[in-house]
This record gives sequence, structure tokens and C-alpha cells, in this order.
Amino acid sequence: MRSKARAIMFLGTGSDVGKSIAATAFCRILKRRGFRVAPFKAQNMSNNSYVAVEGGEIGRAQAVQAEAASLLPSVHMNPILIKPSGPQISQIVIQGKVATSMSAKQYHQMKSTLAEAVWQSYKNLASDFDVIVLEGAGSCCEMNLKQNDIVNFQMAKKAGAPCIIVADIDRGGVFAQIIGTYHLMSDDERDLTIGFLINKFRGDPELFADGIRYIEKTTGKPVLGLVPYYEDIYIGTEDSVAVQRDKRISRKPGPDTVNVAVVCLPAISNFTDFETLERESDVVVSYLDYPDQLTEQFDCLILPGTKNVIAAALWLKKHGWQMKIVEFAKKQKYVVGICGGYQLLGLEIKDPLMLESTCQKAQGLGLLPLQTYLAKEKIVRKVIGHSHLFDCPIQGYEIHMGVTEPIQQNGQKFAHLQEEGKEKAWEDGWVSNDGYIFGTYVHGLFDSPYLRTEMLNRIRKTKGLKLKAPALGSESDMKLKQYDRLADHFEAHCDVERIFRLAGITGCIRQ
Repeated sequence: MRSKARAIMFLGTGSDVGKSIAATAFCRILKRRGFRVAPFKAQNMSNNSYVAVEGGEIGRAQAVQAEAASLLPSVHMNPILIKPSGPQISQIVIQGKVATSMSAKQYHQMKSTLAEAVWQSYKNLASDFDVIVLEGAGSCCEMNLKQNDIVNFQMAKKAGAPCIIVADIDRGGVFAQIIGTYHLMSDDERDLTIGFLINKFRGDPELFADGIRYIEKTTGKPVLGLVPYYEDIYIGTEDSVAVQRDKRISRKPGPDTVNVAVVCLPAISNFTDFETLERESDVVVSYLDYPDQLTEQFDCLILPGTKNVIAAALWLKKHGWQMKIVEFAKKQKYVVGICGGYQLLGLEIKDPLMLESTCQKAQGLGLLPLQTYLAKEKIVRKVIGHSHLFDCPIQGYEIHMGVTEPIQQNGQKFAHLQEEGKEKAWEDGWVSNDGYIFGTYVHGLFDSPYLRTEMLNRIRKTKGLKLKAPALGSESDMKLKQYDRLADHFEAHCDVERIFRLAGITGCIRQ
């Protein structure tokens, strides 16, 4: 059965080749051409999630794509979210709600059931929009997984979506990527494929003209875009592959910069919390793997979210982080915990139902007088409020299964919060007596311009650096400018009109 919506799908020769960013660009291109367009990814594996309009959670990439299409993110845009919590176990989120935790083998055995939820969500979107921009997962030709595929070519067949295969030339071997993938396709998969898009190109495109001709002659399919590498367009990243050291611009901390360290916890989640800090011109954000890397040059240490806080607590102790962090905290430098990192700042984390681990409890860092109980019900909500510590408005979102309580009544809470559109309010987080250590459940905290500026200015002042004013304009307006820049970039380097003609998306060519 085919829905009324037209569709186009971006598949990849592998992970992190640029499928998500291409889908984001085309969501924006289609939106600017007057189409009602929505993103869709049947199955996403990521600990970087976001709160959908229905209150459930989806992969961050689809939330970004929804923003590019000027939409509120919906659980139907990413009906299956897999959140790895350990080497062999993942939490399975179906249409925004936690369903269960299971091994990869168990997950593949239930794919037929999941396929029903996927198609239900797709039809829900397709009935309301003109065009659906689909994204695949990993390599589109994982031969051992094809039989139970619900996210790549099988999804394309179901939706009747013409496919563009995205390859990453920056990692090398682009001919093997494209031609090898093409030769692994079945005849009907080749029929669905309308061409290739080569991403992250560096250098003179004329020098690659022979390469394009070779690919087109060998496969019989056109290269529809040669997209240059960029470093000046800021789009939210998808998953933890982005915090690999070889994927980030390297800047060294120094006396003339605000130096922020982020501990690379196991199963790190929602690392996009720190991307706005990275965009500050005088801020250097470093992701640390080993405790010896936490030196005097850092002004602030952040413990990020993690999908398995018990495992993270044991890991900190085993690898010598605990002592190093406690020593750092004594030097009147900021130590910040977000979500799982907030839980780690306390005295103890308990998991009596063994939701995340076979270990029922673990000691925290003991920097705040708190204890956390992991509960079965997951809290997923957008929040607004006021930070007591920085005396400014904040906004963000919560995604957690823990309940954190103080073991003493006297002390300072971090913020007064309420859910967007609702009257009920509560106190969140905790602050040390000296104000340098604080934790909160609020993700996206540093996207709040007044809080980010106030905290950084306090550090700038102690270092004798120039103070800054909060950035003017809303975060939403700034994001839309970046989406427009991304769309401009892809339009300049892809044959967009040909892509739309081959995909059967009519009436969208500018006159």
C-alpha cells in the first residue's frame, strides 16, 4: 500500500557518512520551496535523544530534521529508538515510550512486531505531509541483517521511496564504498537507487571529475552531488561517534580561554548539551578519556549524562577518576553534573529493580549530599524555570529514570522548574555551599543564553578575561539561520532539480 505523500530516502555506505545531515538539508530545501515536509527514520541507535511533542523521546537527529522543516518533533518521526546501556544490552523505546531492555539477538527476533509500529508511524506522517524525507541506518547493505531489515531498503520498498546513497570521501576509499555497496545490492534495490551523493569533499572538484565519471560508468547511476566539507555551519550532531577525537576540531586550552573539560563516561548521552559552549569563541571544550588529562589548566569540569549510571560510577572508581575529580573540586573550580552526571555527584546510586545493571547500588563522588533511586517510570518532559544559582531564566528538557533526594534539608536547590504549558512546579538540582559544584536534571542547560553567559563570565572575571553580553536573538532564530546555511550549501553542490525529478517530487522547482 502506498501513501499519498511522495518520499525520498538517504541511505549510507556506512555509519557517520552524512545521511542525517543530508536529510536535514533536504528537509530545509523542501520546506523553503513550500512543501509540507517531515523527516522519518524507522530505527535509530543513539543515546542522544530529545523530547517529542507527545512527551515521548526520539533520536536527536530526527528532532534536528523536524526543526529544519519548521515542525515540532513527533514520536512518529523515529518510532524505534535503541539506547545502548551496556556491552550487550539496550533499552528499546517504541513510539516514544520505553518498552523493555534486551540483547541484540532478542531485538532481531522481535523485528516483525516492531515493523508494525514502524509502518503505523509512517502512515501517520504520510497522511499529513506532502513529502517524507527518510533516513537509513548504518550501511544499507549489511548482508547479515538484510533478512530482518526494517530501516533501509525494506523501508524504502514499503514507502515507495527512491534512494540516494551517501558516501564519505573524507574517510578514504570512496570508490570501494560506492561501487562495493552497489554490487551488494539486489536488482530491485538498484532499481530504487536514483544516484549517489559524495559528502565531505576537500580540494578542487575538477580534480575529481574523472572519479565521478568512473563511478557513473561502473554503476550506471549518476553522482548527484559532491558536497564540500564545512566547519562553519553548526547543526546538532546525532550520536556519540561525534565525540571521537578524530571527528572534532582540536583546540588546546590556555590562559586566554575558558577551558571546559567533559569526562567521556561509558554510554555517554546527550553530549549535545555542550555544543553551544563550543561555539563560544573564547571557550575550549575538551573531552577527556583518562584522569591524568584533568590538569590545572581547566576551569570547569562537566560530568555528562550516561545511559548506565551504575556502570559509570564503578568505572570512575576503577579508573582513578574519583580521586582526581574530588581533588579538582577542592580548588574552587566549577564541577557540573547533568542528569546522570548529577546523580554521580551524590553519595550513592541505588538500582533495586536492576533496571540498568546487575549491581543494585554504587557509591557516587560524594560531592553533594544526595542519593538517587532508579525508578521504573521514565520522566520525559520539556521544562522552563529560573536558576537560583545564576539568577536567570533557563529552559531545557528532562529524560531520566532516577529520583534524586537530599539527605539533609538545609542547602540550595539549583532551579525552580515547571513543565511547559503546565502549572505544577518543583525544585530541581543541588548546589554546594560555595556555589562551585552543582547538578541538575535539565538537558540543554547551556542553550539558555543568560545562564551560559553568567557562568562563563564568572570564570572570565577570575582569569582577567573580557566579559561578554548574552547573545541577542532567540536560540530558535539562530538555529534556523544555520539550517538555511546548510540548505544553501547543499543546493550549491547538488543537482537538486534533477534529484527531485528522479524522485518524482513535482512542482518544487524554482522558476
